[in-house]
Formats: sequence, C-alpha cells, structure tokens
Amino acid sequence: MACPPIKFPPRDRPAAAIIPLLLKYRLLASNEQHSNYIVTAFLGGSIPAGRFATRYGSITPAIAFGKGYRNFDFQSTLGWTIPTGGRQTTGTPVAYNTAFQYRVLGKLWPELEVNVTLWPNESAKLVGQKQVFMSPGLVAGCFHLWRRLGMSAGAGEQIAVTHFHQYNHAKVLSIRFPF
Repeated sequence: MACPPIKFPPRDRPAAAIIPLLLKYRLLASNEQHSNYIVTAFLGGSIPAGRFATRYGSITPAIAFGKGYRNFDFQSTLGWTIPTGGRQTTGTPVAYNTAFQYRVLGKLWPELEVNVTLWPNESAKLVGQKQVFMSPGLVAGCFHLWRRLGMSAGAGEQIAVTHFHQYNHAKVLSIRFPF
C-alpha cells in the first residue's frame, strides 16, 4: 500500500512520530513451478509517539494477492484504515493498489503501480474524495546475500492523476531483505 512521503522534523526535536506494527499470514501460495500465486492477510496498526505523532493510532486490516506468468506478474492490496479516534477529521480511508511488473535481464523489474485512496465516510473534509496515483518504478533483485537471506531494492515516483490529491511527485524507495 502506498504511504505518504516522510516529512523530516527540525533537528532540535525528537524524530519519532509513529510506531508501526504489522502481522502477516500467508493464506494460500503456489511456487513458480506450479500456479505461481499468493494470497496474504495483513493486520497493521500504529501507535502515536513523539512530538510529531498524530493524536490517535490506527488499525488496518488488509488482503494482498498476486499472480505471476513467466516474466510478468501483478500484485494487489486492499486495506481499510480505522483510526482509534478522530474519525470526523481523518475518516476511514480505503486504499487499493495494483502493481504490474515485467522481468528483464534476469534481475530488473520495471513496474507501473496504480494507487487509489477513497474516503467513503465520516470525514467532514474528505468524505467522497478519491485520489489516484500512477507510480512508475524499477526494482532490482532479489540478490542472494547469505543462506536464505536476499535483498531487493526499488525506487519510483507517485504522480497524481486526479484533481484531488494530498501530495504529488513523491519519491519512493524500498529496500527489502526476504528470507
């Protein structure tokens, strides 16, 4: 799921703002030699901490799925953020994204991701709003590091394609260590 860009605080203040939590459970999976798919459930959350924290935490249930076919794959997530308070300000946004990737040269994955956020209820400011981003990017990996440990790195840019958007041209960097 897409996240807004990190805004760095001034140097003289504590940087901690939110403590993220995440549980994942693989519901279904099949490797590349068989059907090449995955379905995973997520339960995310956040705990406000520090000077730049939001006032309330949140709970985010989500489902993710993906399917590969030869050098092509797509991955999607659907999640709902439920704040622990202040819903009249933030609402309960629903986020959906799909990434399309194609492997070239063995380890490079050019991709195009579509991120959609809807505010279906409760927020006086945002009810009925929708923001959509197209995010071109490139992922490199997975590179073997040690035993089962690998590393992938990717970068891209979120470009707003709807009139309503809370930010635009956000740079995204992802570094992962699958094992």
